[in-house]
Amino acid sequence: QVQLVESGGGLVQAGGSLRLSCAASGRTFSRYAMGWFRQAPGKEREFVGAIGWSGGLTYYSDSVKGRFTISRDNAKNTVYLQMNSLKPDDTAVYYCAAAQLFRRTPDAYDYWGQGTQVSVSS
Repeated sequence: QVQLVESGGGLVQAGGSLRLSCAASGRTFSRYAMGWFRQAPGKEREFVGAIGWSGGLTYYSDSVKGRFTISRDNAKNTVYLQMNSLKPDDTAVYYCAAAQLFRRTPDAYDYWGQGTQVSVSS
């Protein structure tokens, strides 16, 4: 069992930066690939990016590639999402999730956090 808690969301102007954190409980955190997803009002949940269990493998959606960076610290049971050059279209609730395999689809993820709101003003 893994419990996930996101933090770091907020309101930022376009062009600004935010760093989200996702703290995990449980001693098996390092065995899971971690993903970030987001969901804007009226839209489906969208894959943002993922990182492998060791941190050596990452993958990003085209919409955030070059602007967002995922990292993890297995000693702290935490995964991060550094978001730079934010745009109003990035406004959404951001979720972290844990999966046994490195995947891009939500249904592959076993555990989810409660989400944190990110709002980008123009």
